[in-house]
This record gives sequence, structure tokens and C-alpha cells, in this order.
Amino acid sequence: MAQAGIAVHGGAGGRPPADDRPHRKALEQALEAGARALREGGSAVAAAQAAVELLEDCPLFNAGRGWVLHQDGAVEMDAGIMCGRTRRAGAVAAVTRVRNPIALAAAVMERSDHVLIAGDGAERLAKAWDLRFEDSAWFVTERQLERWNATARGTVGAVALDSAGHLAAATSTGGTRGQIPGRVGDSPLVGAGVYAEDGVCAISATGDGEALIRAVAAHEVAALVRHRGMDLGEAARTVLEYRVRPLGAHGGLVAMSAAGDIAKPSTTETMYRGWLTADGWARTAVGPGPAA
Repeated sequence: MAQAGIAVHGGAGGRPPADDRPHRKALEQALEAGARALREGGSAVAAAQAAVELLEDCPLFNAGRGWVLHQDGAVEMDAGIMCGRTRRAGAVAAVTRVRNPIALAAAVMERSDHVLIAGDGAERLAKAWDLRFEDSAWFVTERQLERWNATARGTVGAVALDSAGHLAAATSTGGTRGQIPGRVGDSPLVGAGVYAEDGVCAISATGDGEALIRAVAAHEVAALVRHRGMDLGEAARTVLEYRVRPLGAHGGLVAMSAAGDIAKPSTTETMYRGWLTADGWARTAVGPGPAA
């Protein structure tokens, strides 16, 4: 049996907050949510989804309730999830009232023949599947506006390996502040912001979405592992340094190998990340530090 594990991120970019304890606590809670799913016999998909849902509900991060506003002053959220065993994927884009976009993305993967559904069509499916909605006031509050003005946040994500050796990755975002309505970033795009393949690795990326799309960042990490036999940490760093940085962009990612090795590099001063050690302890980091 494989050694199950999980790693999460809360985005890359900006300066470290003066007090990062709330962020670390949220990352620890997300790790526990994913670990609990694994302990109870859940799949890697279930673990990654559970971790990301918790981060979506936390207003400290730019996903779900942590939104950012586009140019018209409204919220649009994207999310994507992928199963390494089947290589099926589900994603949603430009949803506005679904409480947990990652849950809708998982439903698209599991209940439909499609991969990516956007806008009103995605929200109609969420209603048909009885997923939870919230009023706009739940997403947009004065307190959150103040927090956003004071602290930069990023996309959230998780990668997981279950005891059967299956991998999964999940990524969710509220977009980028001031984006054009209808803009879709890397998070729901398979191979850009999210990718998982059994026997290879699982990746959730964060950073400059347009550059991550152009670099096909998540899939490039997997390609280096699959075709060149590169160590996961080296592959992740190579993509950030030689595929993303030349585009004038920065980013980060969390990745997990088929053996349970974890990589969490970034080219930014700040990246919110958390992972479980081999003995089950939760570890978190925010500023510069060991990447892999």
C-alpha cells in the first residue's frame, strides 16, 4: 500500500503578512480535512476536494469566500479537479454564487461527459445537483474589502495520494483583482493550473495565470518526470525558472509524486503552503524557505 499524503497551498505572491498565524491555522485545517478523508478510506480526489473546500470557505485566501472583484465590482470564480487514476477532470469558470466551486468542478467530472462548464450553464448544473449557493453578501463584505486592500492573496489548491496509490489535484481561485468580466485563468485548465496522472505526479499551480497557461505549467512538470525521469522537485523548479520566469511572470506550485514525495517551490517572496510529514505532522510555511 502507498503512503498516503496531502499538500496544500494558499497562493503565491505579495509580501508576507505581519501576522501569518491565521493563514497557517487555515492551512493546517485544510491539511486535516484532507488527511481525515484519507484516514476514512476516501480517495485522493475526495481528500483534495475536502482540503480545497475548507480553503474556499476561508476569507484569507483568494478562492470561494476569499474572492477578488472584477472591473464591474462582482465576483467570478474558477476551479478545476483531476483524478490521476482515470485522468478524468472537471472544471468550472466564471461562477458567481456557488459556495464551493471545487465541489461543482468535481460534480462536472463525476456526473457529466464534459470537462469545463462556464457561467450560467455551470450554475444551472449546480442547482440541478443541489449544491450549496450563497447570496452575494456572503462573498462581498466590507471586512473582506479591507483585508484585500491590506493583504495580497492567491489561488488555493491541493494535491493528494491515497493508500491505493492514486493521485489527484485540485485548484480554485477568485481570479485576479480588477480582471475583465469573463476572464478565465489557469486554475480550471487541465495542464495549466491543475494536472494529475497516476504513476507520475499531481500538480496544483498558482501565480500569473496567463503565463501559467502559456507555459502549460502543470503538464510540463509531469512531462519532465514522465519522459526524462527527473526528480519531482527538480522538475517543478525547472518549469518555474525556465518556462514561467522567461515570460516575465512568477508563480509557485505544490506537487506530489507517485511515491509520495512533495515539492512546493515558488519564485515569489511569499507562498502559503502546507504539507504532512511522513510521520503525519502538519507543517506550514509562508515566506522563503526550503522548496522541496
